[in-house]
Amino acid sequence: MQQNKLFVGNLSFSSDESDLQGAFEEFGEIDEIRVIIDRESGRSRGFAFITFAESDDANNALSLDGKELNGRELRVNFATERSGGRRGNQNSGNDNN
Repeated sequence: MQQNKLFVGNLSFSSDESDLQGAFEEFGEIDEIRVIIDRESGRSRGFAFITFAESDDANNALSLDGKELNGRELRVNFATERSGGRRGNQNSGNDNN
């Protein structure tokens, strides 16, 4: 199975879609860039997903793993689908402890 969606971690909280576009566009056509934002604070959570039009381009972009962007060394690998529901939200609005 060929993949074309990358996980990009260890982002500077100041990094935005245009920063990622500039860093990754040399590898090929990008369909989507999503910097994940914390709903409560409105700040970046420090990671993003980049979807390339072609899986070969995504594979080539893996070479940015460990490269610096805005003062941080990027972690770049293929995105994996999470199974099940949401993780890490211990307080889902139900205060019956």
